[in-house]
Amino acid sequence: MTRKDIIEMSLKEIKRLKVVEDAIEGSITQKIAARMIGVSERQVRRFVRSVREEGERGIIHKTRGRGSNRKITEEVKEEVLGLYRSKYTGFGPTLLSEKLSEIDDIKISDETIRKWLIGAGLWVGRRKRKTHRQWRERRECFGEMIQIDGSHHDWLEGRGPELVLMGYIDDATNNVFGRFYEYEGTMPAMESFKLYSEKYGLSQSVYVDKHSTYKSLRKLTVEEELEGMEESMSQFERALEELGVEVIHAHSPQAKGRVERLFGTLQDRLIKEMRLKGINTKDGANKFLEVYLPIFNMRFRVYPANNTDVHVKVSKQFDLDKYLCIKTERTIRNDNTITHNGRLYQIETHTKGKKVMVEERIDGSLHIMSNGIALRYREISEIPKKEAEVKRVFKERKSYKPPKDHPWRKWNLKNIPESRLYT
Repeated sequence: MTRKDIIEMSLKEIKRLKVVEDAIEGSITQKIAARMIGVSERQVRRFVRSVREEGERGIIHKTRGRGSNRKITEEVKEEVLGLYRSKYTGFGPTLLSEKLSEIDDIKISDETIRKWLIGAGLWVGRRKRKTHRQWRERRECFGEMIQIDGSHHDWLEGRGPELVLMGYIDDATNNVFGRFYEYEGTMPAMESFKLYSEKYGLSQSVYVDKHSTYKSLRKLTVEEELEGMEESMSQFERALEELGVEVIHAHSPQAKGRVERLFGTLQDRLIKEMRLKGINTKDGANKFLEVYLPIFNMRFRVYPANNTDVHVKVSKQFDLDKYLCIKTERTIRNDNTITHNGRLYQIETHTKGKKVMVEERIDGSLHIMSNGIALRYREISEIPKKEAEVKRVFKERKSYKPPKDHPWRKWNLKNIPESRLYT
């Protein structure tokens, strides 16, 4: 196969191709397709025409790899930043855009100026609050959005450890998926999402609350602000963004009412079913879910407005573990070692860069990556102490005891003349 025959597409383009093909087949309307991929109906018609004429290549943008003809020159950018420093210090991007047009005859949009100022460290972006919606319609297609949450409860009624149920419910059909874990955290969320994706495929979006697992409370670093980030991301958000899945945060428990009502139902029905079976372990509870949930879905699942399944199917060759893992950037020391979670690792593969990405996988394995390549490493079990840290050992000094015939022992008050005692 020649290089021209290979079609390289991002996850976003694969997702877009799946929706466009559904629109071509007539499974969904072009209006629904436009909402799913976040473009206008006119743009969807262009995609449909291109895919019909060129096949899968039609979804790839024609200008990929080419510079924009409307790109503003570096000279204009430096002139604007110079004017800001000398003349317009403290001006906001919108006001600066207006004044540059009125006074200096430089017409630049306020968003372009905002990016330039943040990139130069002259402006700190301010995030606008989104309006809260009290009521929301169901999504139309299976896989268009799933609600995810963890339920902390004594599911085994004292027969075993307290568990957390990671519950998934489809917004359009009420189809339920679940898995028991010992706690609600990043790894349980990632593993359960992997199992869901292997069973149904990647959903278009997920609806979660603002638990620290799903939304980062960390403040942005200076480097992240300079890169144009509006807010920090949790490991779960980062992983789903890389997979092309949109993460939507609920502002209150009432906003994700479907999954909350699901937990109320399961805490009544599922607990009683497991009591009858005498289940008292986490593994036993998970095996029971594999039998129980299909029956539960047959009874309580509803018909969607559109019968099209918009999940993006994941092939067996696609390695979800590369995305659903905890990634941490580390700096290589001069002795080709890094520290991670209080441990020291010796990197045995030569790498040019000074930064590596440490990946903690779901199966417990640790991978050190550089530009997508796994590096060989070994853990140094005993960290050598510095010379200053080594304590000096001193021998115990014994007290000197003079012998019996020593002159000191012969000297006493009786040998001193009385005339010398009072002088």
